[in-house]
Amino acid sequence: MTLLRVENLAKSFKGLRAVDDVSFEVTEGSILGVIGPNGAGKTTMFNLVAGALRPDTGRVHLGGKEITGHAPHRITAAGMTRTFQLMRPFYSMTVLENVTVAVLAGGAAKRTAREAAAEVIARVGLDRWRDSPTEGLPTAALKRLELARALASKPRVLLLDEVLAGLVPAERAPVMELLERLRTEDGVTLVFVEHIMAAVMRLSDSVLVLDLGRVLTSGAPEAVTRDPRVIEAYLGEDPHAQA
Repeated sequence: MTLLRVENLAKSFKGLRAVDDVSFEVTEGSILGVIGPNGAGKTTMFNLVAGALRPDTGRVHLGGKEITGHAPHRITAAGMTRTFQLMRPFYSMTVLENVTVAVLAGGAAKRTAREAAAEVIARVGLDRWRDSPTEGLPTAALKRLELARALASKPRVLLLDEVLAGLVPAERAPVMELLERLRTEDGVTLVFVEHIMAAVMRLSDSVLVLDLGRVLTSGAPEAVTRDPRVIEAYLGEDPHAQA
């Protein structure tokens, strides 16, 4: 079943077409990877889908209902939320307090919010920092906190904007394992923008490639990364080529 459908989405800024006629579908329970060079329109597209920006044209449907141009809190209530590449937690609060705020924002009762937040913190592997001030947390912990805040609303669709950026390889593997479990164990549908191709190849059921605001191609990861247009526009070389 198609859970998220984007049709002919477009957005311009002072005459510059940042997103140009972008369409794609995401099947429930699947993982879609989104790749493309810097300036391709990936984050702008996320902002349009998640309600941070209103599209000039096009439509967004979630679970068969149109959510085009809805405010972010309404889209969160409908079952879709996102993370941000630049993390902005409440640095004056502890990890538990940060996630509790997100749980309350998702509509949970105040009497159960802390318990629900603690469960989410455990789910993303942040237990050791649960009562720690957010300020001073290492990057890997901040990334998990960003995930926890997004998961606090129990989304059906989670949009991830470069969730692995800034992590060393040893820190990436546990996060990728967590994302796989969110899909297989929790049934969360994932759409993620990422530059780390090893993660894209490992996690994605399908890949969408953007270039200059338009869809260059989409399809199975192996096929997409062998496409000469993708190699020229983004990869620079065939990742499957033998040395």
